[in-house]
Amino acid sequence: MSKYRSKLPQLGQSLFLTDGGIETTLIFLEGHELPYFAAFDLLKTEEGRLALRKYYEPYARIARQHETGLVLESPTWRASADWGAKLGYSLHDIANFNRMAISLMESLRQEFETAKSPMPISGCIGPRGDGYDAGRIMSEAEAQAFHAHQANTFRDTAADLITAITMTNINEAVGVARAAKAVGMPVAISFTVETDGRLPEGGSLQGAIEAVDERTEGTPAYYMVNCAHPTHFDSTLDGGAGWTSRIRGIRANASHRSHAELDAATDLDDGNPVELGHQYRAIRQRLGHVNVLGGCCGTDHRHLAEIAASCGAAA
Repeated sequence: MSKYRSKLPQLGQSLFLTDGGIETTLIFLEGHELPYFAAFDLLKTEEGRLALRKYYEPYARIARQHETGLVLESPTWRASADWGAKLGYSLHDIANFNRMAISLMESLRQEFETAKSPMPISGCIGPRGDGYDAGRIMSEAEAQAFHAHQANTFRDTAADLITAITMTNINEAVGVARAAKAVGMPVAISFTVETDGRLPEGGSLQGAIEAVDERTEGTPAYYMVNCAHPTHFDSTLDGGAGWTSRIRGIRANASHRSHAELDAATDLDDGNPVELGHQYRAIRQRLGHVNVLGGCCGTDHRHLAEIAASCGAAA
């Protein structure tokens, strides 16, 4: 049973962390093979489930140490129909993997959550296509129908919300938001941007947030930016006005590289954890309502420890 679905604690003023770049950590630092970047595939074996648990535990300890909340984001970014089919899994298999992922998050919450470190569970939904390329853009209705499978599965688990990570275009974000609303779950929408601060489909972050709000009657609980370095989007947040108040979360890359450069890279660019912490702090000093902080490609628990230390002091 969900614990926070009717009242998400991260909608208050307290600081919440997330994990970092799960796929890059598991591949480059832990030596696991993740076909198609599908972290959920590890759930099929006991060894894999232990590896996932080992991945999340440092973040839970950091949250407890700094007395922050922690959004437990499930490893299901690729656990959808099309990506599952590439791995030979049926829709039934994919539903089971999604349920197993939330159960893993539940067990972590039971072990690590405290009164000062609440830990809402998020069911992670990724893009139907590539996270770096908008590719073929679905209609809003097609996107809702496609993502309804994961949303329907999360509804019957302990997940407190759905988070759409690395959205590249407006239509897909609208579809996920509507799929979540249809099953009565709160939803967060996280867009990715290129080095110029614009979405892969070409529009502005402001335009995307305003369009999704307009087309869904303000359904998303909040918005996030992920899979881009702070230098890629920091200046776009200077617009002020109402739209930036809708952004609560940042899950930045450690690397300054573009999406194209990251896609072609054979090494891990883990950037500078201390510098990243300071960059998050600077954003928080300007936009104090941004309180869900995590990482994406190239980040690990070292980066989150620096973010927690820098932003906790700035809160």
